[in-house]
Amino acid sequence: MERLVSVGTSVEAGVESVRSALKSQAAGLSIRLLGPLGIARDGAAVALPSSRKLRALLAYLVLAPHPVGRGRLCELLWDVPNDPRGELRWCLSKLRAALDDPDRRRVETDADTVSLRLDDVQVDALDAASAVAEGVETLDLMRLQKLSRHFAGDFLDGLELDRSPHFGSWLTAQRRRFHSSHIAVIEHIIRLLPPETDEASAYLDSWLELAPFDGRAHVALLENLARRGQIAAAERHLTAAAELFRSEELDFTAIREAWHEIRARNAAAMSCARSGPSFPVPPPIAAIESEPAATRRASLAVMPFAEDAAAFRGGLADGLTHDIITRLAKLRDFFVIARGSVFALAEKNIAPDDAGRRLNVDYVATGSVRNLSGRVIVSVELVEVRTARIVWVETFEHQPDEIFVVIEDIGNSIVSSIAAEVATVERNRALLKAPNSLNAWEAYHRGLWHMYRFTRQENELAQHFFGEALKLDPTFARAYAGMSFTHWQNAFQRWGDRDRETALAFESAGHSLLVDDRNPAAHWAMGRALWLRGEQEGSLLELTEAVDLSPNFALGHYSLSFVHSQSGDPRSAIGSSDHSRHLSPFDPLLFGMMGARAMAHARLGEYDEAAEWALKAAARPNAHVIILAIAAHCLALADRRDEAGNFAAALRNTLPDYRADDFIATFRFDRDGEALFRSGAKLIGLN
Repeated sequence: MERLVSVGTSVEAGVESVRSALKSQAAGLSIRLLGPLGIARDGAAVALPSSRKLRALLAYLVLAPHPVGRGRLCELLWDVPNDPRGELRWCLSKLRAALDDPDRRRVETDADTVSLRLDDVQVDALDAASAVAEGVETLDLMRLQKLSRHFAGDFLDGLELDRSPHFGSWLTAQRRRFHSSHIAVIEHIIRLLPPETDEASAYLDSWLELAPFDGRAHVALLENLARRGQIAAAERHLTAAAELFRSEELDFTAIREAWHEIRARNAAAMSCARSGPSFPVPPPIAAIESEPAATRRASLAVMPFAEDAAAFRGGLADGLTHDIITRLAKLRDFFVIARGSVFALAEKNIAPDDAGRRLNVDYVATGSVRNLSGRVIVSVELVEVRTARIVWVETFEHQPDEIFVVIEDIGNSIVSSIAAEVATVERNRALLKAPNSLNAWEAYHRGLWHMYRFTRQENELAQHFFGEALKLDPTFARAYAGMSFTHWQNAFQRWGDRDRETALAFESAGHSLLVDDRNPAAHWAMGRALWLRGEQEGSLLELTEAVDLSPNFALGHYSLSFVHSQSGDPRSAIGSSDHSRHLSPFDPLLFGMMGARAMAHARLGEYDEAAEWALKAAARPNAHVIILAIAAHCLALADRRDEAGNFAAALRNTLPDYRADDFIATFRFDRDGEALFRSGAKLIGLN
């Protein structure tokens, strides 16, 4: 394949450039881990003993975020030798000779731990990792090109250890991590370079060598060749690439269609150039889209979790993976790759980052399951494919009492965290784009950002962006649900005519159900709208349907708590509140979850508990004025009148004419609940 095999020279040049960079260091200590390990002091190479364990130890300590126990290091690197701690001491003495200065100790031992002080040392891998964490998409061309010169080869190129399985697993993970980082850096360099330059062509060659099944790389190369007028070369590349994809049983349709569009645009541009432009030439395609841009959703692949000592599929790790995929799909918030596709790639031993690029998804989640000393330890990470940035990483521990309990408890936490982190990243990305350039998905997340500010002005902005999302995609169920929520807020907080806003909340929820009656958010919106209409039984039925469709839908559990806290079962309200907070511990509606629990405790006569939960709710940074009212009433019932009076004063400062009637009219208390809260209002002068 002409273009696919012409990349060796660029990589060799990269190796030489890094070696030259190390030699040309004017002063100081530097460590190279990307490529063959090397140390240089003031530009001169530092000799190390030939021990592979020594080099492995150095690399592990360089990347360790915290001091590492000696026992852990022995377990990692030595296969039960006669004296592992003795060998470790020997290695540390050699590292001190290589790294320490007369006036500065860099190898530190404290009690039973070991660490390196590298704040004044240049380390290529740390520089690359820091840039990725910062966000490669935010870096300028010069910084990106400097980073690309760090990647002289695989992480610890040529270093392997026999009979050290734990180190082998760590090494594989780091190589995949930096391989993905290298691709992200190159991809973003290409976006910033003039496409017709030889430099852009060289980077494209490198991209294709690193990720031969990345459709975007092929489309970028075809675009480059077309702009340079090399149509025949592009056709040859297309033929060779199609054969490559076919050999791996991968779909080539999107790339072929992209090439047809490139050719058509190129022909139009040539025609314009000959006759004089009378209309603007469309911009080049930036990526392969698996769906129309207007209706695009974020996409995610959950790769099969690895399991220690698992010689066959079907164990706890596979069960957990399947459960996470199923639960995420039930949320219907973003596109989740089916189980069959990810397991098929895993069977071919495709690395997660490579799988993400082959599947053309935005995010990849992966993890591992270990059984240690009566504990199940599950480690998970979520990576943004195009930037190689680790969005979220967490470790969960559980007693292996019962496999289904492990899957349920840990699975809940993983699913909720992944959904929340994806939503946060997408929301933040949408905020950085010009409002008139947003697609439906981005406009929806921009609307969410404004919606969760909980002010009248921000609620109006949220309505605007939800409306824009629905113009672009009239089948977007969650955008209808968001629109329903904004009308619900208008009714609940008296920012508009309550009857009119209630009708609009109900109408938008109905549209959400019409376009996707399997979406939990649609039933959630309808349940809340029915509550506004005073139809509690129907409200509870819809909210129950929402959590039945998706047991991980935290807002559904919260809304059940909200309804039950006023005139339903207060014990059930407390349970639903706790479960919603367990599923989404950093939810923007956390103040509501706590406030509902406070009202439930008050109805049970548990006034001290009610006061404490009301205070927690009021302390949330985005808590609105009605939460202050809940706090004032609950503190009064707990006979904490000074604190209650302070909240009542803050309430009156915002709403000078606020009375108990306003509080009662806001909610749907039963007769006993109404009498209870009126008695609290009387104690602090709100009657």
